Amino acid sequence: MDDRSAGDIARSALVGTRFGDVRWVAETGSTNADALELARQGEAEGVVLVADHQTAGRGRLGRTWQAPVGGSLLCTILLRPPAAVAASTTMAVAVAAAEAVEDLTGRAPRLKWPNDLVWPGDGSGPDRKLAGILAEVDWPAASQISSGWREPNPADRLVVAVGIGINVAWGVDVPSDLADIAVAVDHLTDPAPAPSRADLLVTMLTHLDRRYAALLAGPDGVGELQGAWRERSATLGRRVRIDLGADDLVGTAVDITAEGHLVVETLEGDRRTIAVGDVVHLRPL
Repeated sequence: MDDRSAGDIARSALVGTRFGDVRWVAETGSTNADALELARQGEAEGVVLVADHQTAGRGRLGRTWQAPVGGSLLCTILLRPPAAVAASTTMAVAVAAAEAVEDLTGRAPRLKWPNDLVWPGDGSGPDRKLAGILAEVDWPAASQISSGWREPNPADRLVVAVGIGINVAWGVDVPSDLADIAVAVDHLTDPAPAPSRADLLVTMLTHLDRRYAALLAGPDGVGELQGAWRERSATLGRRVRIDLGADDLVGTAVDITAEGHLVVETLEGDRRTIAVGDVVHLRPL
């Protein structure tokens, strides 16, 4: 039996990839916040921060998120991509995570725009959330707060901290308020045990190493990533309602752009490209 720590196991398995610098701790406030601070201190791309528990984990729109201690893979990957492909990094992590779950369980989760892995409903209930992703981008390196934000040039390298929380081993003690909307990997593998968090991390980062390298290599990598996301999408082809804050948009999700934006065909027949918003999957008419 391997008595090494999960961090040791991951670091050993990831030697030779860009993600070999795995820093696994028992507890922190937010791995995303930690990664952004490391970037400001000059840390290189490829650092992966993992925590058994986050006391201030956060999601989109400033939401907080609490996971059972040790029950989820909670990590943030520090990247420094060119601005031209920075928006595609969330897609890359989502696809890599879905590929990892499928590799280790034989069960293929789907991708819900903009940032969730879900297990599809059976028609009588909603899709249940397996993982959530939050990417946070720091200012371009050449920008100064005193001079204001500027649009980065395509070749400028940005700091992107991509955080992901994957529900791994929740057992039967799922909080009642999550039972109908969330699922964990062990629920998909039952009665067999779920893969370890270390194995899931290594498999995900191995896929991400390949996907990210393809993004950096040129437009073909972006196109390949778009295709992989489309194939796993739970959103494309569905009737959706998108909360845009001031109003709602209802229509059919028809495509994803290279930047990860959702293309929706409205009830009036025109197409709108949505950069951000909360999506609800609606039942067919």
